[in-house]
Amino acid sequence: MDDSAPAGDDRFEDLLAGNVEFQRQFTDGGFDGIARAGVLMLTCMDSRILPLEMVGLRIGDAKILRTPGAHLTDDALIGAIVGVHLLQVRRILLVPHTRCAMASGTDADIAASVRASTGADLSSLKIGATPDQEGRLAADVALLRDHPLITGRAEIGGFLYDVDTGALKQLL
Repeated sequence: MDDSAPAGDDRFEDLLAGNVEFQRQFTDGGFDGIARAGVLMLTCMDSRILPLEMVGLRIGDAKILRTPGAHLTDDALIGAIVGVHLLQVRRILLVPHTRCAMASGTDADIAASVRASTGADLSSLKIGATPDQEGRLAADVALLRDHPLITGRAEIGGFLYDVDTGALKQLL
């Protein structure tokens, strides 16, 4: 693939065409950026997840953060703190899901898989994979509940989303 191709080449034309259709139907401009429903959701980057729709919300109601496996990374923690202090977030949902690749093994397993297919060494990266999905969720929920910039400012809940049924179950 030629990374020096000029803007406007055909590698993104299908997506730009989709945006043209999106613009024709778009009626949701003008929001102020706060979370109108007071909600922030940290969920996985998996495309089977529709965060707003799964809890009956719509554009402008919530802040959505996505990380591999719905893990509370340093960046996601910053997003939660900013949400609580600047964007009227009062409820935070951590929502991993069933059949998640990040729950299929450890960081070493994921790194080995990438190495086998590409030769690249990811061993220095903290990926956040763990087969103990509920344990990781409990640790992330505890970190948020105990964080001095969040404690007393937002309710924290740990959930599991079933990608096959659409069910959302509160675990913590």
